Amino acid sequence: MFKKMLSISVIASLALVSAACSGGAGKDDTGTKPGNTVEPPKPKPALRALNQYARYEPNQDPVAKALETATGYKVTYDLLPAENPDEKLNLLMGSKEEYDFMKLVPAQYYKLATSGALEPLDDLLAKYAPTLKSITTDASWESAKINGKIYGIPEVGAGKSVGTQLAVRQDWMDELQLKVPTTMDEFYQVLKTIKEKKNVIPLTGRGGLYAELTTLFGVATNWKDVNGTLVHRVEDPALKEYIAFMAKLYKEGLIDSEWPVNTDSKVIEKFTSGKAAMFSISWWGAVTAIPALEKNTPNAKVTLVPFLKNAQGKQGALASGGTSWYTVIPKQAKNKEEAMKYLELKVQPDTFKLLTIGKEGEHFSVKDGKYYPIQPKFQDERNNSNHFMNGQNEKVYPDYWQARVRKDALTQNYFETIQANAKGIEVLDPLTYAPPIDEISRNTQKLNKLVDDSIVQFIAGTESLDNFAKFVARWKAEGGDEMTKGANNWYKASKKK
Repeated sequence: MFKKMLSISVIASLALVSAACSGGAGKDDTGTKPGNTVEPPKPKPALRALNQYARYEPNQDPVAKALETATGYKVTYDLLPAENPDEKLNLLMGSKEEYDFMKLVPAQYYKLATSGALEPLDDLLAKYAPTLKSITTDASWESAKINGKIYGIPEVGAGKSVGTQLAVRQDWMDELQLKVPTTMDEFYQVLKTIKEKKNVIPLTGRGGLYAELTTLFGVATNWKDVNGTLVHRVEDPALKEYIAFMAKLYKEGLIDSEWPVNTDSKVIEKFTSGKAAMFSISWWGAVTAIPALEKNTPNAKVTLVPFLKNAQGKQGALASGGTSWYTVIPKQAKNKEEAMKYLELKVQPDTFKLLTIGKEGEHFSVKDGKYYPIQPKFQDERNNSNHFMNGQNEKVYPDYWQARVRKDALTQNYFETIQANAKGIEVLDPLTYAPPIDEISRNTQKLNKLVDDSIVQFIAGTESLDNFAKFVARWKAEGGDEMTKGANNWYKASKKK
C-alpha cells in the first residue's frame, strides 16, 4: 500500500514540474497561459503641439526637457508666426495638420470651436484628468464653455492684478510745498501749480481711455452692470463727462500737448528726462524708468499718487484678469487620450512646480512663505515656462508667479505697493470670465480703434464734443448694438445658473 501511495506522489510531483516547465494545461499557441501574464507597458507616443509666437526655441528650452523627463512624453513644438498668425492657423487646420494639442488665444479658440474643428473635452477630462478638473475653478471652466460644452482648458494667468498707478516727482512737490493729491479737485490744483511754477508738462500720457482717470467717472471698463443689464461705456453718459474733463485739462495745458501722438516710449522719455512731472507707471516698467530718471537727475524722488477719489468719495483701480489662453485638442488629432493624459501629468503638484519655477535651491528659494528666484539660473531656465503651461493650479500659481516680480527689488517693490494700494477698490469688467462671445469677437478690434481715436480727437479739440451723439450712433451702427446684444445674452443666461 505504501509503495502504491509513493508511486502516486512521485507521479504527481513530476506532473507539477512538467507543468511548471511547459506552461501547463490550457496554454495557447505561444505557450503563454491566458490571463496570467503582465503586458509590458506600451511606449508613450510622441506628441506634437502648436504654440503662439515667441522669441525662443521651444524644443531646446530647459522646460521642455524637464517635462519630458518628468512625464515620459516627448513633445515636439511648433510656433505660429508673428505676422498673420490667424491665417497660418486656418491653413494648418484646413490641411489637417496633425497636432495633438494647441494653445490658442480666445478669438482663435472661439472660431475653431464653433466651426467644429475642436474635440469636446468633457468626457476626456472626466476619464483622464481628475486633477486638472479639480484645480480649475468653476468660473474658469464657464469661460471655456461654448453651447454648454468645454472645448479648451482655460488659463487665467496670475489672477486679478492692477498694473499701473500715477507717479509724481516728489522732489518737485517738496520744492513747491505741495501735498500729494488724493481727490479729483486736489489733482487739478496740483497740475495747475506745477504748470505755473515749474513750466514743465504737468501730466504726460497717451490714448483716449486713461485708466487712472476713467475710474473717477465709472467708465474704466468696457461694460457695466446697470440694474442687471450690461451697458457699454460708449452708451454711458459718464463717458462724455470724462471726455469733457480731459478736454479741459488739454485746453489749459495741464496734460501733454502731444497727447494724441505720444507713444509709450515717448511718455517714459519725457518723465525720465525731466520734461514732465507726472505719468502712469507700470510695475513692470519701473525697472527701466526709475534708473533712467536717477541717471538724468541723481537727486530725483518719485512718489505714487493714491488712487484718486471722485466727487462722491469713491476710488477705483482698473484690474485685469480672466482667461488669456485655451489649450485645445483638434478633431483630427491621433492621440487624443494620450494628449489628455499628458496634460493631466503636467498639473500634478511636483511637476507643476517644476514647470513653473523649477527646483528649490537651484531655481528658487523660499523666504517667509514667498518664492524668490535664484539668478541667473531662474532667468536662464524658467523664463519661458508660461509658454509650456496648459492649465494651472489656480490656488498656488499666483504665489509661484510672483517669483517673477522678485527678479529685482525695484520690480518687486512697485508690484507689491501697487497691489496694496489698490486692495479692495479693484474694478473688473463683468465679462472678465465670460467665454469668447461671437458678436464681441467680430467687432471688438475695429470698435476699440474707433472709440480710442474718437476720444483722442474730442480731447484735443480736433472734433467738437457737440458731435458726441453722432459718435455713439456710429459705434452702435458699426457693431456696437450687435456686441451689446451678444454680451447681454450671455450675461443674463449666466445669472440664471
